[in-house]
Amino acid sequence: MIDDNNTNDLPYEESDISPEENVNITPSPQENTAEPSEGRVENTSPRPDYVTSRYQVTAEMQQFRDKVHQVREECGKLVVGQEETIDLMMTCILAGGHVLLEGVPGIAKTLSAKVLSRAIDAGFARIQFTPDLLPSDIIGTSVYKMNTSEFKFEKGPIFSNVVLIDEINRAPAKTQAALFEVMEEKQISYDSIQYEMSFPFVVIATMNPIEQEGTYKLPEAQLDRFLMKLKLGYPNLESEIAILRKFKDDVHKPDLSVVNAVVSPEDLAKMQKVVSNVHVEDQMYQYICQLVQETRNHGKVYLGASPRSSLAILKTAKVTAAMMGRSFIIPDDIQFVAPHIINHRLILTPDAEMESITPESIIQEIIAELEVPR
Repeated sequence: MIDDNNTNDLPYEESDISPEENVNITPSPQENTAEPSEGRVENTSPRPDYVTSRYQVTAEMQQFRDKVHQVREECGKLVVGQEETIDLMMTCILAGGHVLLEGVPGIAKTLSAKVLSRAIDAGFARIQFTPDLLPSDIIGTSVYKMNTSEFKFEKGPIFSNVVLIDEINRAPAKTQAALFEVMEEKQISYDSIQYEMSFPFVVIATMNPIEQEGTYKLPEAQLDRFLMKLKLGYPNLESEIAILRKFKDDVHKPDLSVVNAVVSPEDLAKMQKVVSNVHVEDQMYQYICQLVQETRNHGKVYLGASPRSSLAILKTAKVTAAMMGRSFIIPDDIQFVAPHIINHRLILTPDAEMESITPESIIQEIIAELEVPR
């Protein structure tokens, strides 16, 4: 359980400011000097601060934080140096979205997804995408039953709660298209019959951006289905040393049985209810929309972010606020999630690509230029 009196968990000291002044005491993004974590998720804004006792934390909010802390602890048994990645993946699950993990081989993309799925007491399925994979291998197909002389729909591996799609860019477009409906509407249509997914339903996909042979570019419509795209980097020196020490005696694959299920589907439903009650001021709506609008008017951007991006930023900012122990969002929450929400939804101009400009740099430029609401 997270202890509000434990200063080791808090990045700043207690204050005597009264509760009435709480809304305006959070440091602005320009005043926050925290550096992004090395070797974790690349191109992020400074993380919002955790709450202290100067805010009134309700019992529901405390339970929310306790559950998130338990997930971190369980995932930390096998995954080292990816705390922020785990938090962002949990954010996607609580926001009802899907997450795409992009990074070079060997940085625990697949392991992170498997460990997080173990921490959630729900069904798990893994689909290894290959060039010869068919849509029916994912969603299922009709099988003729001799004893009844009828066709029966046999559900595919997508009918689970947490679905890990490994190397999603190795399957052709027609196979990836099989995910469109299920990721957006959480249902499958087959022979004019709709099959609903059970709660929770989240797709965690991995992708290697370096290897080109035997891979296919993801369609823009497919990328847009992912709530976040997390670009993972190499671990820093301290984290890599910790990895060696943790697994120095292991000669086999990591033992996932050490990870305990600490969050049930019922817990997730309660946590989502807490998120839905997070308050949003009108100026925060305007700030989100201005940020997204600027991506459509930027000179280096050919195709900007859609209204789906605005909704995604709002949802994930509310989850981030709840994870910080707040019942309201602040600009830092928006700035923290925006790069992960928008980076895969922008198409840059040819000139920008020739200049090696990245979507993340454009998003950070927009954030720096926008006036921050007070």
